[in-house]
Amino acid sequence: MRLEKTFRFEAAHWLPNVPEGHKCGRMHGHSFRVTVVVEGEVDPSTGWVMDYSIIKEAFSPLEKQLDHYCLNEITGLENPTSEVLSVWIWNKLKPTLDQLFEVVVEETCTCRCVYRG
Repeated sequence: MRLEKTFRFEAAHWLPNVPEGHKCGRMHGHSFRVTVVVEGEVDPSTGWVMDYSIIKEAFSPLEKQLDHYCLNEITGLENPTSEVLSVWIWNKLKPTLDQLFEVVVEETCTCRCVYRG
């Protein structure tokens, strides 16, 4: 069984390693959407895989670090592509959420990155 919990945050960034003149090389912002997916067996006693509040609690410090900040200024996100951001989030969550299955980062309504560790 898989559970998904979605979070939103606003942040600015630029991509320092794109070719000269690429639009993403300029500072810009996104309304990011991150979906955290956990996987496991349903506990017969509780009837759930995990309480959604555990996922929320695990992501909360990251949301505080990311929301309304420039991602390039955060250690490990100096080149904040969706791919780099999804791995960064995974690495921060995995020690707390051992059932972590997937992190999905959406920077626009049509562009998303799926990371499964």
